[in-house]
Amino acid sequence: MSTVSASASGAGLPQAVPALADRIGALPWPSLQAELDAHGNALIPALLGADECTQLLSRYADDTLFRSRVTMARHGFGRGEYKYYAYPLPDPVQALRAALYPPLVGIANRWNEAMEIPVRYPDSHADFLARCHAAGQSRPTPLLLRYGPDDYNCLHQDLYGEHVFPLQVAVLLSRPGEDFTGGEFVLTEQRPRMQSRPEVVPLRQGDAVIFAVSNRPVHGSRGSYRVNLRHGVSRLRWGRRFTLGVIFHDAGA
Repeated sequence: MSTVSASASGAGLPQAVPALADRIGALPWPSLQAELDAHGNALIPALLGADECTQLLSRYADDTLFRSRVTMARHGFGRGEYKYYAYPLPDPVQALRAALYPPLVGIANRWNEAMEIPVRYPDSHADFLARCHAAGQSRPTPLLLRYGPDDYNCLHQDLYGEHVFPLQVAVLLSRPGEDFTGGEFVLTEQRPRMQSRPEVVPLRQGDAVIFAVSNRPVHGSRGSYRVNLRHGVSRLRWGRRFTLGVIFHDAGA
């Protein structure tokens, strides 16, 4: 039985939240899985509506929602800042985390099998969180990122501990061309004995991108081999850009 508390699992969500779960359940998951297998990322257009995006970004200043704030330049991560949510997560964030995990867990297990990684993930996100928490990874990792002019995010991987779910999701909350310019979401993929392959994922407000946290399998002439991925955000030219990051594993102390 899962030991995740009600505050961590999002118990008692209001009736508005199942609409988001239903929306996620109705997505074309076979084609999204094919995109992930082929490219290591997949775009979900208009996962959130404009009002949902505005509601999330408008609460960035409410420090009661967050457990910590990180200034990127202070740590050599780039420029800009982000805040990690505290438990209990806001209802939309919890709903995204809980509803996106089940259709992704099959991909995660299949990828690990192809890469000969023995870890397998349970069907429910609550059970996976229980595994994280039992290992001392109990700090929530969903975050809200804010960029201003000349801000950027260096290429990186969101690992946080021994237990890592191999996929994560970012949702753009601001409007490109109206709220900001620049600030493209960037992925790089390093294949053995080859130069890195870059990819830019064009996002509009409310669009989400699913992508590999660190590794994914690629099928070659001699079977599957492992490639290494990193992600970041290019420099903003002007304006302000907010992004919601949905990471499925929790962090250690």
